Amino acid sequence: MKLVWFIFAWISFSLGIIGAFLPILPTTPFLILSAFLFSKSSPRFHQWLLNLPLAGEGIKDWNDNKVIRPRAKILCSVMIILSVGFIFYNQAILLPIKIVVGIVLISVWGFVVTRNSHL
Repeated sequence: MKLVWFIFAWISFSLGIIGAFLPILPTTPFLILSAFLFSKSSPRFHQWLLNLPLAGEGIKDWNDNKVIRPRAKILCSVMIILSVGFIFYNQAILLPIKIVVGIVLISVWGFVVTRNSHL
Protein backbone atom coordinates (compact mmCIF):
# COMPACT_ATOMS: atom_id res chain seq x y z
CA MET A 1 0.00 0.00 0.00
CA LYS A 2 2.95 2.33 0.66
CA LEU A 3 3.85 2.19 -3.02
CA VAL A 4 0.35 3.35 -3.99
CA TRP A 5 0.52 6.26 -1.50
CA PHE A 6 3.98 7.13 -2.84
CA ILE A 7 2.85 7.17 -6.48
CA PHE A 8 -0.18 9.32 -5.65
CA ALA A 9 2.05 11.64 -3.61
CA TRP A 10 4.23 12.27 -6.66
CA ILE A 11 1.19 12.77 -8.88
CA SER A 12 -0.23 15.27 -6.41
CA PHE A 13 3.13 17.02 -6.07
CA SER A 14 3.45 17.23 -9.86
CA LEU A 15 -0.03 18.73 -10.18
CA GLY A 16 0.88 21.24 -7.48
CA ILE A 17 3.99 22.30 -9.37
CA ILE A 18 2.03 22.59 -12.61
CA GLY A 19 -0.54 24.63 -10.69
CA ALA A 20 2.17 27.12 -9.73
CA PHE A 21 2.39 28.06 -13.41
CA LEU A 22 -1.21 27.54 -14.54
CA PRO A 23 -3.69 29.79 -12.77
CA ILE A 24 -6.63 27.42 -13.28
CA LEU A 25 -4.98 24.65 -11.23
CA PRO A 26 -4.56 25.27 -7.49
CA THR A 27 -1.11 24.62 -6.02
CA THR A 28 -1.62 24.56 -2.27
CA PRO A 29 -4.24 21.78 -1.99
CA PHE A 30 -2.09 19.46 -4.11
CA LEU A 31 1.01 20.18 -2.03
CA ILE A 32 -0.90 19.58 1.20
CA LEU A 33 -2.26 16.33 -0.24
CA SER A 34 1.22 15.27 -1.32
CA ALA A 35 2.51 16.01 2.21
CA PHE A 36 -0.19 13.76 3.64
CA LEU A 37 0.53 11.00 1.12
CA PHE A 38 4.30 11.21 1.66
CA SER A 39 3.72 11.00 5.43
CA LYS A 40 2.00 7.66 4.83
CA SER A 41 4.57 6.33 2.38
CA SER A 42 8.01 7.88 2.81
CA PRO A 43 9.23 9.84 5.84
CA ARG A 44 12.29 10.90 3.82
CA PHE A 45 10.26 12.56 1.07
CA HIS A 46 7.82 13.98 3.61
CA GLN A 47 10.71 15.78 5.32
CA TRP A 48 12.06 16.88 1.94
CA LEU A 49 8.68 18.43 1.08
CA LEU A 50 8.43 20.17 4.45
CA ASN A 51 11.89 21.66 3.93
CA LEU A 52 11.17 23.18 0.52
CA PRO A 53 11.97 26.91 0.67
CA LEU A 54 8.74 28.26 -0.85
CA ALA A 55 6.15 25.74 0.25
CA GLY A 56 7.52 24.00 3.33
CA GLU A 57 6.51 26.55 5.97
CA GLY A 58 2.96 26.83 4.63
CA ILE A 59 2.58 23.06 4.61
CA LYS A 60 3.93 22.86 8.16
CA ASP A 61 1.46 25.56 9.26
CA TRP A 62 -1.40 23.54 7.80
CA ASN A 63 -0.21 20.17 9.13
CA ASP A 64 0.49 21.45 12.64
CA ASN A 65 -2.21 24.08 13.22
CA LYS A 66 -4.67 24.04 10.29
CA VAL A 67 -3.90 27.69 9.47
CA ILE A 68 -3.25 29.47 6.18
CA ARG A 69 -1.07 32.56 6.27
CA PRO A 70 -2.74 35.87 5.31
CA ARG A 71 -0.25 36.43 2.46
CA ALA A 72 -1.19 33.02 0.99
CA LYS A 73 -4.89 33.86 1.29
CA ILE A 74 -4.38 37.14 -0.56
CA LEU A 75 -2.33 35.50 -3.30
CA CYS A 76 -4.90 32.72 -3.64
CA SER A 77 -7.75 35.23 -3.85
CA VAL A 78 -6.01 37.31 -6.52
CA MET A 79 -5.13 34.25 -8.61
CA ILE A 80 -8.65 32.84 -8.39
CA ILE A 81 -10.24 36.17 -9.33
CA LEU A 82 -7.90 36.47 -12.32
CA SER A 83 -8.54 32.86 -13.32
CA VAL A 84 -12.31 33.14 -13.10
CA GLY A 85 -12.18 36.41 -15.02
CA PHE A 86 -10.01 34.88 -17.74
CA ILE A 87 -12.16 31.77 -18.03
CA PHE A 88 -15.42 33.69 -18.34
CA TYR A 89 -13.91 36.32 -20.64
CA ASN A 90 -12.41 33.74 -23.02
CA GLN A 91 -15.07 32.91 -25.58
CA ALA A 92 -13.22 29.80 -26.82
CA ILE A 93 -14.07 27.98 -23.57
CA LEU A 94 -17.45 26.23 -23.59
CA LEU A 95 -20.05 27.40 -21.06
CA PRO A 96 -20.32 24.05 -19.21
CA ILE A 97 -16.56 24.05 -18.68
CA LYS A 98 -16.70 27.64 -17.47
CA ILE A 99 -19.39 26.75 -14.96
CA VAL A 100 -17.61 23.66 -13.59
CA VAL A 101 -14.22 25.37 -13.32
CA GLY A 102 -15.88 28.46 -11.83
CA ILE A 103 -17.62 26.38 -9.17
CA VAL A 104 -14.40 24.51 -8.31
CA LEU A 105 -12.34 27.71 -8.08
CA ILE A 106 -14.93 29.53 -6.00
CA SER A 107 -15.21 26.49 -3.71
CA VAL A 108 -11.44 26.44 -3.22
CA TRP A 109 -11.49 30.18 -2.53
CA GLY A 110 -14.29 29.75 0.01
CA PHE A 111 -12.35 27.02 1.79
CA VAL A 112 -9.13 29.04 1.89
CA VAL A 113 -10.61 32.28 3.17
CA THR A 114 -12.61 30.56 5.91
CA ARG A 115 -9.54 28.90 7.48
CA ASN A 116 -7.81 30.48 10.46
CA SER A 117 -4.92 32.82 9.70
CA HIS A 118 -3.04 32.92 13.00
CA LEU A 119 -1.29 30.34 15.13
